[in-house]
Amino acid sequence: MSLHRKGRAALVLALVAVVAMAFRVSWNALRDIAGAIGADATAATLYPFVVDGLMALALIATLVLAGRDRTFALRVLAAYTIASLVLNYVHGLVPELHGSVDWGRLADWDPANWALVLLATSLPVGSIYFGSDLVAKVLHHRPAPTPAPIGNAEESTGNERNRSSSDLVVSTPEPITPNVTALPRPVAVGFLKSSIPAKPVKAIEQLAVPPIERRAVAAESTRQRRATGRVPEVARTPRRKRTPGELLSEARTATAGWPDVRLTAEGIRREVRTSPANARSLRDTLRAERGLSVA
Repeated sequence: MSLHRKGRAALVLALVAVVAMAFRVSWNALRDIAGAIGADATAATLYPFVVDGLMALALIATLVLAGRDRTFALRVLAAYTIASLVLNYVHGLVPELHGSVDWGRLADWDPANWALVLLATSLPVGSIYFGSDLVAKVLHHRPAPTPAPIGNAEESTGNERNRSSSDLVVSTPEPITPNVTALPRPVAVGFLKSSIPAKPVKAIEQLAVPPIERRAVAAESTRQRRATGRVPEVARTPRRKRTPGELLSEARTATAGWPDVRLTAEGIRREVRTSPANARSLRDTLRAERGLSVA
């Protein structure tokens, strides 16, 4: 295991060294291209980090992301690789660009010069946009859960199977056999013993009595059932009889907001819960208090 880790570490270090040397070679060409499109000395020095640096960032994002985000990172990596290759190619074709940081032309043909200038000037803006997007995707990335090894899964399945089988033996009750009890055989009455011959008696004794099976009976509910008929007077809860003054006071309170049309005997009877006679008397009293005619 230690040799395997050392080999991987040596491979990573060698790759980093190769990438650093390649960046140094490309840095020279990109710096001269930046000077040719009008960048000052500081901007020309930082220009290679903008292009090749985003390539390194896109490569790291490709290793981290998955799915559509990984495809996007690969496209950014491919686009900036092609752009850096084109600019390095132009730098090799135009000797006037070597070692110069002054403004100049990238190609003699005007359309080609315009296209190359557009490419060189758009790469920094693209680095801001694509770099920010890649960083956001990497920060919000949630790696998928790794499945358990097959050996552990089989072992856990076997343990659960053994556990369930052992529990099954303990928890499964024995089959219940019905307790069939035969009824006692009929006994001959004394005065019939002498008159009935022995053979019929023996035949009667040999008759098989069908066994009585035990059937499950639903448990009786302890919930009290609601009375379906008229409740007897004895079972009713005694209610205190109200005096006429109490009835009149309750009727005044209940009908305080009623209109005159609603002030009827039936309405008062339902509201106060009294007899029809008391309701009519209360109606007359209340209507008289309101100055209405007594019906």
